[in-house]
Amino acid sequence: MADTGKYFRLQVIAPDRIFLDGEADMIELTTTEGEIGVLKDHIPLTAIVAPGILRIKKDGEEREAALHEGFLEILGDKVVILAESCEWPEEIDINRANEAKIRAERRLKSADAELNETRAELALRRSLIRLSLAEKYHR
Repeated sequence: MADTGKYFRLQVIAPDRIFLDGEADMIELTTTEGEIGVLKDHIPLTAIVAPGILRIKKDGEEREAALHEGFLEILGDKVVILAESCEWPEEIDINRANEAKIRAERRLKSADAELNETRAELALRRSLIRLSLAEKYHR
């Protein structure tokens, strides 16, 4: 690849597809350690991705996607995100996300002793991220 100046290569790979293989001049996302912003020539880093919004910036324009867990590897002029799933706002099914939110809230309110609370909280967070992003772009 030719020298792209301020850009770095960004790959977002999910189990079912290559979500994105392109260039960016900055990305922002959530890791288990907090929010992180990445520019070209960032120090090498590996991190665990937490559910959140992936913001991809290039030439003053920004795209957002719902990013649900995974791993991040930064290598100077290349960033690879291995994601459990990643969705553009237009791919989000609002009704399905609402149903997932309701199911997760019911599970958290139940008195089920066998409930995996962490898993239910993550499901709720994923559904809220989807709804937030979809509603921002669909209205």
